[in-house]
Amino acid sequence: MILWFSTVSPFAPIFAFSLFSLRIVARTGKLLSNSVRCVAPPVTQENPSRATGQNLAEASLAPTSEKILILGGDEGSRQSLQDLLTANGYGVFFAASGSEGMEYLRSASASLVLLPAGPSAEDWFQTLAEIKGSAATSSARVILLAPPDSIARARGLDLGADDALSFPWSPEELLARIRAQFRARRAFENLQDKMRIAAEGQKIAHTAFQALAVTEKLTRDAFSLDRRLKIGLTALFVVATVIVGIFFLYRNRAEKEARRAYAVIAQLERGVSNQQNLVEQVRRMRLELQQASPSGSLEQMQQLEQQSAELRAKIASGQSGDVASLKQQLAETSGRLRRLEESSKVAPEIIRSYATSVCLLHVVVGFQEKATGQRLRYAGINRDGEPLQDSDGNPIFTTTGRGSEVRADFFGTGFLAASGGRILTNRHVVEPWWKNEELDAVSRQGIEAAISEINAYFPDSPRAYRVEIQKISQENDLALVQGDLGDLKRPVLLLDTSGQAAVRGDPLVSIGYATGLVAIMARAGEETVREIVAVSNGSPRLVMAELARRNLIRPLTTQGHIGDILPDKIVYDAQTTTGGSGGPLFSRDGKVIGVTFAVVKGFGGSNFGIPIRLAQPLLQ
Repeated sequence: MILWFSTVSPFAPIFAFSLFSLRIVARTGKLLSNSVRCVAPPVTQENPSRATGQNLAEASLAPTSEKILILGGDEGSRQSLQDLLTANGYGVFFAASGSEGMEYLRSASASLVLLPAGPSAEDWFQTLAEIKGSAATSSARVILLAPPDSIARARGLDLGADDALSFPWSPEELLARIRAQFRARRAFENLQDKMRIAAEGQKIAHTAFQALAVTEKLTRDAFSLDRRLKIGLTALFVVATVIVGIFFLYRNRAEKEARRAYAVIAQLERGVSNQQNLVEQVRRMRLELQQASPSGSLEQMQQLEQQSAELRAKIASGQSGDVASLKQQLAETSGRLRRLEESSKVAPEIIRSYATSVCLLHVVVGFQEKATGQRLRYAGINRDGEPLQDSDGNPIFTTTGRGSEVRADFFGTGFLAASGGRILTNRHVVEPWWKNEELDAVSRQGIEAAISEINAYFPDSPRAYRVEIQKISQENDLALVQGDLGDLKRPVLLLDTSGQAAVRGDPLVSIGYATGLVAIMARAGEETVREIVAVSNGSPRLVMAELARRNLIRPLTTQGHIGDILPDKIVYDAQTTTGGSGGPLFSRDGKVIGVTFAVVKGFGGSNFGIPIRLAQPLLQ
């Protein structure tokens, strides 16, 4: 296009350069507009904004973008909440039912949901589960206005509520909790804005370099043009130089954001990067295991038996006037003791029969440029054998050269769910970037994660088994991997896919590798840990090989009870943590009824499992 014009008119190069300049100006305007937050004028009492004749009624417009959806509740509570919130400058919307609220959250951008608990507990439990279980609405903050009942608040928080407040609530406390939720949301949104601005800055810098290259070419061609054209090109060159200088500022900002993304990668890949770091992690984990749950099943049963004896003595002596209350306490204590005795008989048999079929999955993730597919590598190695670092102490990465690839290690649990070496686990275990905010931030910088390898380690087996992803569920956090297990003989776990597999209150056994290889090493002796670290030099691959050789890979088993059952979730209280994802959940009959997939932070014993019946499409 540029060459064709240059043969027709001497002013064609100026026209071509102008096109580049316009592109630069347009992108600059877009970047600046994205960097500015527009604040709408406040709504006055003389002209309030209200919508009428709709199921979802807008009560007022907020002076900022902070909008609150009141979902459910009676007319009186909604009116009092509206008066309080509008008086403090928030935009308020009403939804009479859960379906209307979900429709609004999908189509609009309410930042926070107030959920007054109605007379039917199951209704708002289901609504809360739908909000937090949908990818389109899970980012909305939810404050539960619950009855004055600790059980209701606990159940709401288990289902994903960000906060809970009991009736009667204090206006000052409610506003303070709302402000706290908005602060947390704004912090996350600010980070996203910075990443978007950095990407735009890179585009502008690239366009500026294109303009400079065209200008240089035009300058060379200008020697064959007349004197007036040379003067014009000189002026344009000066203008382009000024523009490039301005855009270098944006480029520096983009590079700074890119360095932050690389810092995230550095944090992921340095999990067990050296000997000293690994030893310290193992020591901390050993202390946590010693301090956690000091009372086992036997001690709990002894305490309950003592309480039962004391209650019987009080009833027999007749010293207390409230005999009915004492009998009620005795019945509850006896029930708890009976359930604990039943569950204590279930776990040993399950461990003997099926623990060897539960494997530890070691997922190794590499990083590559989206545009070129080139792998991210270390720029170099120093005298101590460590990667070269920048001024911030982060490793220096590059996509050229022959340095070793940058890799991050993730751990999870899987189990034999079908013949042919088919292992069931979570999707987020074999695709660690799925719904991962840290890796999503890296992706926005043009770097994508990719699986390098997946290895399965079984108890009582001295080697690793390479497996590959076969199927991924698009509806649930489930995945199926498969590998050649050779002569390894392990029983396939029995699956209970019936609709009545999980019963509220029934005992449950969870098996998995919580916290991955660090917890496994924490259960070994101090001298053994030092020997493994010395041999492996902190390399996760070599650590795993040494643990398998020494027959130290064994899963953790915890017992608990089913607390709640939803169409796509099982809520239970057997403790687990990072690394336990993908583990099987057993019923008292020794059959798998679910797959662990989430831990509710802040409530150490509250977890989510996926009903095993939802894994049937993957196993067919």
